Amino acid sequence: MSAIESSILNLAYPPRLDLGPQLTHEQLLSSMQSTMARHKGGPVWLFAYGSLIWRPECTAVERVRGRVHGYHRGLYLWSHEHRGTPEMPGLVFGLDRGGSCSGFAYRLPEEQLDASLYALWKREMPFPSYRPHWLNCRLEDGNQVQALGFVLERHLPSYAGNLPDHVLSHVFENACGRYGTTRDYVEQTAHALRSHAMPDRNLEARLKRCKSKVDQAIASRL
Repeated sequence: MSAIESSILNLAYPPRLDLGPQLTHEQLLSSMQSTMARHKGGPVWLFAYGSLIWRPECTAVERVRGRVHGYHRGLYLWSHEHRGTPEMPGLVFGLDRGGSCSGFAYRLPEEQLDASLYALWKREMPFPSYRPHWLNCRLEDGNQVQALGFVLERHLPSYAGNLPDHVLSHVFENACGRYGTTRDYVEQTAHALRSHAMPDRNLEARLKRCKSKVDQAIASRL
């Protein structure tokens, strides 16, 4: 067994992480404005790959299935607020390098665009864990658009990476934040993808394995 494999097997939950302070109103605005300055013009599209599929933050003029290449969906981001706490961190999805990812592209209305984007930044960027990025997204009709997506920052403490099943099972059993448990979040995302005929097979397999481990652990304590 390599040193890397050994360190992965010995990962413990909960981790002790310092994610730093949350972004201020001014920092959120600055991030949003610098991102929009890189937009090439035309309609503003948003790529939804996780909870934005089943709980959108803002009204969309159009919603189309799409896919981005070069990034994949992963449950790789520690959450101290939305799906966990500092004492029992949860996990949420992000886009990480490699592969491809299916989801929805939302075309945002021009009216009150800044207000919609700021609400999105408040939801997605309480901590500077993501890098807002313009992705090349191919729509189901073959057209390609630039769509806003939130890409993981691997160098930050919030980046969990691809955790082993035993750690993910502990997260499913213990982590709960402002919007509920990590387990519910993952189940709702898997259900939404399945119901729109774009299931994430890897996610479904991990969810099944880890739910079984949690159920067994609970049953053993009864």
